[in-house]
Amino acid sequence: MSSFARKQSMGVNPSDRHHPHTLSTLDFQGASSAAAAKAMKTELSRLVSQIKSEDERKFFQQEMDGFYMLFTRFMDEKAKGTKLDWDKIQSPSPEQIVSYQDFSNSATPDDLKKLAVLKLNGGLGTTMGCVGPKSAIEVRDGMTFLDLSVRQIEYLNREHDVDVPLILMNSFNTDEETRRIVQKYATHNVCITTFNQSRHPRINKESLLPEPRSPNGPIDQWYPPGHGDLYEALYNSGLLDKLLSEGKEYLFVSNVDNLGATVDLKILHHMVESDAEFLMEVTDKTKADIKGGTLVDYDGHIRLLEIAQVPSEHVEDFKSIKKFQIFNTNNLWINLRAIKRVLEEESMDLEIIVNNKTMESGEKVIQLETAVGAAIKHFRNAHGVNVPRARFLPVKSTSDLFLVTSNLYSLVHGQLEINPKRMFNTVPLVKLGDHFKKVSHFLSRFKTIPHILELDHLTVTGDVTFGAKVELRGTVIIVANHGDRIDIPSGAVLENKVITGNLRILDH
Repeated sequence: MSSFARKQSMGVNPSDRHHPHTLSTLDFQGASSAAAAKAMKTELSRLVSQIKSEDERKFFQQEMDGFYMLFTRFMDEKAKGTKLDWDKIQSPSPEQIVSYQDFSNSATPDDLKKLAVLKLNGGLGTTMGCVGPKSAIEVRDGMTFLDLSVRQIEYLNREHDVDVPLILMNSFNTDEETRRIVQKYATHNVCITTFNQSRHPRINKESLLPEPRSPNGPIDQWYPPGHGDLYEALYNSGLLDKLLSEGKEYLFVSNVDNLGATVDLKILHHMVESDAEFLMEVTDKTKADIKGGTLVDYDGHIRLLEIAQVPSEHVEDFKSIKKFQIFNTNNLWINLRAIKRVLEEESMDLEIIVNNKTMESGEKVIQLETAVGAAIKHFRNAHGVNVPRARFLPVKSTSDLFLVTSNLYSLVHGQLEINPKRMFNTVPLVKLGDHFKKVSHFLSRFKTIPHILELDHLTVTGDVTFGAKVELRGTVIIVANHGDRIDIPSGAVLENKVITGNLRILDH
């Protein structure tokens, strides 16, 4: 049953469900903010009025209400100059972050009967030069992110005789293609459901008015408002009530491109035992993770702090590994009943991330976004769990793709496991240059992915190709200057070497 139909059956019109932060209740400081909010409201009403179908109009109105709430909060914060008080930020207490290593092995598969798994699937593969959903990129043994997710859940269901459903939160960018792809899993032992996050209008930076002039305006005039929209979208789609009616109590949320985000019985059992409504998996920060969000104690309460919220004079503090030693993996465990309670108490108030963009036309626009982890402050007994690094294996670039396709990992039931022959716990630092940026270019430059069990660091820039069965050890730096080309021959073993354009091999 749709959210709209559900509310109609209760005699409630979805557009009657207001948040407390509407224009009438906001105390705007400054006439310009009030005028901008009024003008925005007029434009949004004009967009809504253009839709002829009553059901479509009400659904669109719901999305625009959500957007308007964000916009008025943004304007209010701007007018008041609301800023984070840096002096109130402390490192989390031991109670606020518990160690995975301390969990007992008494986990029971019975907990799985109450679990649903949700993958954040709103992103496109454009950064890696791919068209369509990022989840459709092949990452290992001919399988995509989506294939691996399905395989993991299917194995889980078969192994423990349970029925854990897989839910995909798509965006308007990925929905159509994803729904077409998931048809191929019809015979698999996993129930797959999809729903969409909201579609919000981009805001013209000068006029502070919506870019689109009609509800069917060009796709680049709209944006998905970040994964913090998960809560509203889950509620509005009717899926939250459906899960609860099926006896599901817990939701495991992760990015579809994090290949380490598998269902972990020990974490699930800890959630049940500790009666926590929200768990955030964090892991130790390295120099590669300095921009990731972190958990802090703010005025005695646990909060997620993102780099976008940090005052410019404190950005270096934020990046410091000494002050902030962990970062958010975006693997989250959330109590479904608690989501419903928080939303119906109208108290979900996530920090706004302002994302400045320039459209192809050269026009400057603003996107107002929120992060799913920021909701941690609204849930009872919420805390972080410091997990092993193996639970954070994102593929954001071809440098990451290089690692997950190498012999550093093996694939077991859709799950990547680190090769036991690797002598160190750390993962090599890999930096591939612009010639490798797109997946198609990356694939054309390797006959086979090199063996890297003993690799610490690899930097490759310029026009470089690799033959088959190359082995890399220690620190290897390969630089082809402009106009040069370097071909690493098949079977080459490079250990602690710097190779430059004339192929001289120097000790490093």
